Amino acid sequence: MPLPVLGLRTIGKACAAAVILLAVLTPPAAADILVFAAASTASAFDEVIRLYRAKGQERVTASFAASSTLAKQVANGAPAHLFVSANTDWMDYLSKRKAIDRQSRRRLLGNRLVLVAPAASRLTLAVTPGFSLAGALGDGRLALGDPDHVPAGIYARKALQSLGVWKTVKDKLARAANVRAALVLVERGEAPLGIVYGTDAAVTKKVRIVGEFPATSHPPIRYEAALVSGRDGPEARRFFDYLTTPEAAKVFARHGFRVMSGKAP
Repeated sequence: MPLPVLGLRTIGKACAAAVILLAVLTPPAAADILVFAAASTASAFDEVIRLYRAKGQERVTASFAASSTLAKQVANGAPAHLFVSANTDWMDYLSKRKAIDRQSRRRLLGNRLVLVAPAASRLTLAVTPGFSLAGALGDGRLALGDPDHVPAGIYARKALQSLGVWKTVKDKLARAANVRAALVLVERGEAPLGIVYGTDAAVTKKVRIVGEFPATSHPPIRYEAALVSGRDGPEARRFFDYLTTPEAAKVFARHGFRVMSGKAP
């Protein structure tokens, strides 16, 4: 028996019905949340994002670099939803330009500043006022984030100035684009010493901590987070709020950060 010939109208109705059925059965694509975060938070944020995705939540991706680099990109319209800065200055920079939701700005994490050497180094050096950092460097250079704009480098310069040794080493710097890049220079033995965050030193076995800088020698190391203006929709807010949950706090603490809370001034 020959099959009936279907008219174009009948075929059109069938196709429309198929499209509707497909729309019902196929869930909408999850929104992408883009986080711009300080390089020193990379290991911790990668884990936090994995936990968040395991709950079936939105896809979250992160871009890590120096806070200064990321802040300038946000100010120029980069499509980030959240910004996490390793110091308050770069958050202030965006706040003045109305590039962040000021009401969302909050304290997130704290850290410490340490002096590191390659793991095989036998150097011992107490980090005290007037300590012989230049002598320990010899002909080598001190690796640190560029103190002209990278938060870790800015903290390092403040600490060295406070301890009275900045002038002895300011011409012997290996200025890195961010703190993780400074860490790599020490890992590879390209710099005999470096100044990084304690959390950076904890992610590798290729360096060892020589000493810790007194907390009083530099401004408090405080990370802040905020939603980016115009990109603060419900999906972004959901992940932003997740950063302060007990589950996320445990991850940050396990990576060596001091968990903070409360709105930033």
